Amino acid sequence: MFTHFINLQWKSFWRSASLTSGLFMKFFMGFWALWFIVMMASGGIGAFYLIKEELNLDPLETINKLLIYWLVVDLLFRYALQKMPVINIKPLLILPFKKRKIVSFAFGKTVFSFFNIIHIFFFIPFSIVLIGNEYPVLDVLLWNIGLAALIYSNNFLNIILNKKDNLIFIIGGILAILGGLHYFEYFDITIYTAPFFKGLYEVPFLVLIPIAILLFLIIISFRSFVADLYLDAGLAAKTKNVKTENLEWLDRFGKTATFLKNDIKLIKRNKRARSTVLVSILFLFYGLLFFTGNVEAYDGPVWRIFAAIFVTGGFLLSFGQFVPSWDSSYYPLMMSQNIRYKEYLSSKWWLMVIATLISTVLASGYLYYGWEVYLAIIVGAIYNIGVNSHVVLWAGAYVKTPIDLTSNKNAFGDKQAFNAKTLLLSLPKMVLPMILYAIGHYAYSPYAGYALVTVAGIAGFAFKDAVFNKIESIYRTEKYKTIWAYKQKK
Repeated sequence: MFTHFINLQWKSFWRSASLTSGLFMKFFMGFWALWFIVMMASGGIGAFYLIKEELNLDPLETINKLLIYWLVVDLLFRYALQKMPVINIKPLLILPFKKRKIVSFAFGKTVFSFFNIIHIFFFIPFSIVLIGNEYPVLDVLLWNIGLAALIYSNNFLNIILNKKDNLIFIIGGILAILGGLHYFEYFDITIYTAPFFKGLYEVPFLVLIPIAILLFLIIISFRSFVADLYLDAGLAAKTKNVKTENLEWLDRFGKTATFLKNDIKLIKRNKRARSTVLVSILFLFYGLLFFTGNVEAYDGPVWRIFAAIFVTGGFLLSFGQFVPSWDSSYYPLMMSQNIRYKEYLSSKWWLMVIATLISTVLASGYLYYGWEVYLAIIVGAIYNIGVNSHVVLWAGAYVKTPIDLTSNKNAFGDKQAFNAKTLLLSLPKMVLPMILYAIGHYAYSPYAGYALVTVAGIAGFAFKDAVFNKIESIYRTEKYKTIWAYKQKK
């Protein structure tokens, strides 16, 4: 049975209209996955010696203190990035397949998720170093088994939380508060959590607790999806009443206002689109890794501009990466109307510009770390508006991934618009500003580096019309390929 499901998935991939971009993404993601694996393995080995020799602390005890943050952050990143396993469920329900088999196959795919496996490449090298430094083999093994059970518990908890949006916001808020209290030394949650993780190493039978939690979450999530696996229940499109909004203040943008209004309504009403706003907020805190000086590896001057691009461009990089896929459900109808591509693309561009400006204002809190830090953020915003806003629209013409806006509540639905693909596609957009800054910084001064990046952003804005004409011609060339891809049912 499982062999048959795998065969169906294989045929679905090779017969897809987006095969070319799909293959490219597989190779591209494979490269970055390998990079992350190497970095995690290096971190696992280096963490032991850094903690022991530089900080003069016990490595295992220190890691145990940080594990509570590790697991909660892992859960939040899974919610934002991990895609639920998608199989074409509805056609299978009229065939002689047991529902439990369908759910088991979908759940089985999550076991081999990159979000589960990546942890291995940190903890196994770290554990090998522990054993090499005369830590008991059995105790280290039981510690790893307990951690593996907790990581896989996050996997199935994420599946359950995909139906509980408000709960994930509460978890994120609690983490932010506890992290802030810990940082400013008002309250240390690790005093109460570290003994449990230490117990996994010292008390053999304590490992049964995370295993029991894992089994409980598997049973709950499995039963939940089996119960929802009906065309008139869990797989049925949900309907709700919505308010009519005119958004008259957008009329100042002329013909572009129509598309802007549609996009704003889409973000307010749809979970997929709203998740891009969530990610933009999360990326506002990304700069804490680079601007605070707490992470020695990120102290280099070039990393500042890298962080600034992400802090101000979270929405741009996530939302823009899937233009025009956001409109895939009605894209063929829209293309049959008397609509100029330039007006359509301008609406997306203005939406990303507005979001970038808002992010820049919200990031003003980084002034606490000095005005040079906020200068980097402003420069990053200028580059995002002048260059990256055009690049993501350009790339969007070739990303023919349809987004079904009506399926956000379906079992095993692809619920996050911002996922690993959008994150990885955004990485090359960091290279050019880093190179420009490095040239100016090392050839003359940091301000020369900022000036070069700013000039690039202003130049992109100055040649906006010429760039838009080029992008418009590409969209016209790809028009019918895009329509064909969007008509396919994933």
